[in-house]
Amino acid sequence: TVNRDHSVFISDYIDGMSSEATRRNYTLEIVSFEGQPISAVAESLAGAPVSGVIALGTELSEADIRLIQGLGLPTVFIDTFYEVIDANFVDMNNEDAVFKVLSRFRHQGFERIGFVASHVDTTNFRLRRDAFFKYMTRLGLKVREDDVISLESTYDGAYSDARALLQSGIDLAECYFCTNDIIAYGFIRALKEFGVRIPEDVSVIGFDNLPQSATMEPALTTIEVSKRKIGYLAVTVLDDLINASETQPAVKILVGADLVIRASDLAHEVQPPARPAKAPARRAKLPAG
Repeated sequence: TVNRDHSVFISDYIDGMSSEATRRNYTLEIVSFEGQPISAVAESLAGAPVSGVIALGTELSEADIRLIQGLGLPTVFIDTFYEVIDANFVDMNNEDAVFKVLSRFRHQGFERIGFVASHVDTTNFRLRRDAFFKYMTRLGLKVREDDVISLESTYDGAYSDARALLQSGIDLAECYFCTNDIIAYGFIRALKEFGVRIPEDVSVIGFDNLPQSATMEPALTTIEVSKRKIGYLAVTVLDDLINASETQPAVKILVGADLVIRASDLAHEVQPPARPAKAPARRAKLPAG
């Protein structure tokens, strides 16, 4: 089961699982339980003629995982992760991704780094927010409370919320890390409508590397975590579990991120290394009329 923000990635997960399953002589059967209770998932799996299970569940709770584990089938969970549950997980490394974003901004000489969060509560959003504060401190960067903003997670919602903030005269940071690409799209649209140039006035980095990120104007610098790699590793771990002659310790894998460099954060790199002692405030201006 997946939430609305992750349905776009299903094909990539499946591609990775399918190629590796075929190579290992398994038949991959895809079953969707979106919108159904976890009890329906457990009921379907109980007694099913399968060798093992890969469960894609972004917002599975600890109780959900224990329920599926209790079926006694070799199981690997993807797109979710719990450090202290005795289960097998393959997931993206959100902390690694956020550290790479902040390190890039710091290398570019930015001091006021903002974060565009979302008031929609998902595990990945929460992990990225926590990592932002953690690694800002580690990199010796100060977080200004006003530079952390929260927008709706849909494109239209993010645009509407960002527009309201700009109308209120928000004092913009030098750059922003957006929780995901969808939020970045809406945020950038609002910035451009208010005469804020990307990246000349404000640099922006997203997360997910959705196809539109490469074609929008300006093209969005963003985080890429290989969903195919996660799918491939899930089958590899599952195969080991199926063929093990004795009980195996839990395997927990976090797949690292790549920063895909495009045009939305490049302005600072072409500037002279010397910077003024105090940067002027970046205030959005209401469009004429």
